[in-house]
Amino acid sequence: YWNKDDIHIDNLVFVITKDSAVRAQKVQAGECHVSAYPKPAEIDSVKKSGKATVLDQPGFNVGYVGYNVEKPKLSDLKVRQALDMAINKDAIINAVYQSEGLKATNPMPPTQWGYDESLKDASYDVEKAKALIKEAGANNLEIDLWYMPVQRPYNPNAKLMAEMLQADWAKIGVDTKLVTYEWGEYLNRAAKGEHDVILAGWTGDNGDPDNWLGTLLSCDAVGGNNYSRWCNKDFDTLVTNARQITNQDDRVSDYVQAQQIFKEQLPWTTMAHSVVTVFTAPNVVDYKISPLGSIRFDGVKVE
Repeated sequence: YWNKDDIHIDNLVFVITKDSAVRAQKVQAGECHVSAYPKPAEIDSVKKSGKATVLDQPGFNVGYVGYNVEKPKLSDLKVRQALDMAINKDAIINAVYQSEGLKATNPMPPTQWGYDESLKDASYDVEKAKALIKEAGANNLEIDLWYMPVQRPYNPNAKLMAEMLQADWAKIGVDTKLVTYEWGEYLNRAAKGEHDVILAGWTGDNGDPDNWLGTLLSCDAVGGNNYSRWCNKDFDTLVTNARQITNQDDRVSDYVQAQQIFKEQLPWTTMAHSVVTVFTAPNVVDYKISPLGSIRFDGVKVE
């Protein structure tokens, strides 16, 4: 309505198709023009078919494992460190994202200004993780791990990731029960903090570091998007201060310190920044992947 010369489509029909393989088949068969959120294994098949256009670009997103620190068994940093250290992140990224994922170290992607390049993950170390569990007095630990029932740009196969985490944690004596719900109920229950550990993620909305650190990890976000329910006063002071000043160098300084506190305290294990892929029919022209995760049709033509 505000840029009519850039609108070339009279009608849009949204067909809700939960199975990503069926979505891919519909595009290749000419029954659908655009299909989003494919599983990595489907991408190569569509490329080889030559019946659809495959568009991709690095995603402005992060997928993570969130630890509910309000649960006594996860309030101990040593337990979170043990769970983090026991995750074979490389194996999970290879299986879940295949060639479409970049290992995540920080709670925001490397393309976001203010990203702290100095941070490193702890080494994958099963024996050290076992020792930390013992030091924490958390032998015979039992936890619930929630996994998303839907595909998201930041996690194309949450069930597979959950199964691999379950297997990794079993190696250090942790008994993990896998739980999922319908997507709306999943989000509602997660906001209430019913979970122990949760698979979640985020696609950036506006290109500002606060959209990650403030929206997902601040004290004010507990009960909202802060699924770890982590409220660290030092972290919060830095993020709140950075939100109120305009000098970008000063803001970067605050955000770097905040990321370091995050990495020390481990409310999450950051997993991956995924490549975003969209299939379009060959007669779709000028479709562009939005860096902010939306599906946009302005400027798009069908020939």
